[in-house]
Amino acid sequence: MTTKILSPGSRLGMLGGGQLGRMFGQAARRSGYGFVVFGDPSDSPAGQIADRTFAAGFLDEDALREFAPTVDVVSYEQENIPVRTVEFLQQFVPVYPGPELLKASQHRLLEKTSLRSIGIPTADFLRITSAEELAKGVEQFDGDAILKTVTLGYDGKGQARVRSSQDLNAVWSQFRTSEAILEKVVDFAFELSIVASRFSNGECRFYSPSVNHHVNHILDVSISPSPLISAKQVKEAQEIARGILEHFHVIGVLCVEFFATRDGGLVVNEIAPRPHNSGHLTMDACRSSQFEQQFRAICGLPSGDVQQRSPAVMINLLGDHLMNATPERWASVFELPGVFVHLYGKAEARIGRKMGHLNVLAETAEAAESLGHEARRRLGFVRTPIE
Repeated sequence: MTTKILSPGSRLGMLGGGQLGRMFGQAARRSGYGFVVFGDPSDSPAGQIADRTFAAGFLDEDALREFAPTVDVVSYEQENIPVRTVEFLQQFVPVYPGPELLKASQHRLLEKTSLRSIGIPTADFLRITSAEELAKGVEQFDGDAILKTVTLGYDGKGQARVRSSQDLNAVWSQFRTSEAILEKVVDFAFELSIVASRFSNGECRFYSPSVNHHVNHILDVSISPSPLISAKQVKEAQEIARGILEHFHVIGVLCVEFFATRDGGLVVNEIAPRPHNSGHLTMDACRSSQFEQQFRAICGLPSGDVQQRSPAVMINLLGDHLMNATPERWASVFELPGVFVHLYGKAEARIGRKMGHLNVLAETAEAAESLGHEARRRLGFVRTPIE
């Protein structure tokens, strides 16, 4: 498939007005492209920098008809966009990535089944529709498993560790769903992810994988490069990402999250049909960030330079981290060399809410991580142990 080449001055549409849309818009505007947001108001993170916003529901066909002629191409910044929205818009304007990747990433059973169909390793899983099936499944998985909703789960939401010793009837009732997925627990050494892009000529490009640490199921730190990741794992991660990009005919960017097993293998945990939190360090560590790759791909342009110029770490800033951030504390962060502050324009800081991130560059990843934690401490945050 050949994507029409869109030169600077063209208008790029974004479904969703969150921080990923904001950073996409910043990258596109820097190169002279217009930017229009659909689905969120003008004070949303992306809406604040947009030429125009359409604060309408994603299934409002009249608003979508009004939106389509204002843009030359459309992408999306989160996987909870209704597939119907993408399919409707495709009648009037190109939308990348297409609906098939979006559909798979929205439904954990479909995602796992699709990946297995092309030989990609995932955790063993079962479809669960009743408490009886849950009990049998937990027993099949040696009395210990992860129960997840099939839709709308992120940052640890919609999932629970379940064991045969629990009252599984009560667990099932609490999920309040007619369908779920039960996954066998993967004994992993660490978690990693890779951000990849694919262009209309079939070319695939890959960023250096990151090792990821989570706190309370929310990504806390991403580190790249990491000595934990072997050359064999880098190659395997790239080939798995390539397989997914090609299977779904992706034009754009996606992220693949993995468990690295104790024996050095990789098991896919999730895919995201968009740029990813763990790829934010590319904004300062690479000549072409994940957001520039996204707009280049959907505009029919060649890939940018994804080679990483420096060891880098991304440190998340949640509402928790900013509760004590005074002007003087911020000044002490900005004085640190190699620390880049990225805030998302959200007015209200809440516990667990992603408010921004720090990218930190240094001679080694270890030094960058240490400096990043020091920067966050200077904001008045006491480091939480990594879980």
